[in-house]
Amino acid sequence: MNYITWTVDKDLFTIPVLDHPIRWYGLFWLFGILLAYKVLASMFRKDGKPIEFLDQLTIYIITGTIIGARLGHVLFYDPSYYIANPLKIIALWEGGLASHGGGIGILIAIYLFGRKHQLPFLWLADRIALVIPLAGACIRLGNLMNSEMIGTPTHLPWAFVFTHVDHIPRHPAQLYEALFCMLLFLILNRLWMKSIFRNAHGNYFALLLILLFSFRFLDEFLKINQEHFEESLFINMGQLLSIPFIVIGGIVLFLNYSKKLKVRLH
Repeated sequence: MNYITWTVDKDLFTIPVLDHPIRWYGLFWLFGILLAYKVLASMFRKDGKPIEFLDQLTIYIITGTIIGARLGHVLFYDPSYYIANPLKIIALWEGGLASHGGGIGILIAIYLFGRKHQLPFLWLADRIALVIPLAGACIRLGNLMNSEMIGTPTHLPWAFVFTHVDHIPRHPAQLYEALFCMLLFLILNRLWMKSIFRNAHGNYFALLLILLFSFRFLDEFLKINQEHFEESLFINMGQLLSIPFIVIGGIVLFLNYSKKLKVRLH
């Protein structure tokens, strides 16, 4: 069978003199941030918030994402190595970012920003939830360009052969997640434009957590494990870390529905 042969070099080009590579992954990260910023800018203008407000929030979120993603990788995937080599924790250029840690970092950043500006956490979380899938799709496309987070072997006609890894046809698990994130972005924004679920703060945030991390849980079955210790687990670390996010989303929806029901009964 003819599979898709993936031979893309992870380096876009190398800066002359400095001999430093510019990689597709970093470019997609930047692109995701810019797209998310553009969507939020339009939304915040409608809310009557100054653009400086969004600029500050963006700094909080980028900082929280990077710190959270890095510490998530350190704590969840290889703590013994980093305990023995603490200076490696700041070596971001060597790779190692965990999306679940990034998610925690974003939540902390939103909380701190909301407390400083006296804004409800869930009000902010709803708006950030609308652009998280957009940024997530870009990041997963960056993983695809890096030939990382590859899938398990398959003989499906759309299988990818990542030649920088091996010559085995595999599920393009990164692409699956990128496409789902794009679909989720369209769904959430469509619901937002129709003012569906806006009866209480947190509904869009809850939907994001439930749908995104449920898909992540399922998609992990099609990925190879990132670390050797995961071979001994019933489900891998990505799936274990997805469960609390799904539960939190369910709790937020349940509490909002309960409040709405009480209002109706009274």
